[in-house]
Amino acid sequence: MTAPMPDVRHEVKRILAEQALIEPTDVSDDATLESLGVDSMGLVEAIFGLEEAFDIRIPFNANAPGESGFDISSVDSMVATVERLIAEQKG
Repeated sequence: MTAPMPDVRHEVKRILAEQALIEPTDVSDDATLESLGVDSMGLVEAIFGLEEAFDIRIPFNANAPGESGFDISSVDSMVATVERLIAEQKG
């Protein structure tokens, strides 16, 4: 029996909060990485955390983030992209 998948929004916020050294409740849906204080290294760590939490592969190139297909413009957009990747990679 496999473990249940964590709630995507909750887990994205938890992982970003960990990188920003804040509480997950302080991460709003419209927050940006910049507003949270998450730098490029923190983003890479967050991506690794998301990949591990959801057993997915996130297409991200740290050298060209705008061309990666992973929308990091807000927490909400990251949640939507993770949900899409889960559906694509599991379905």
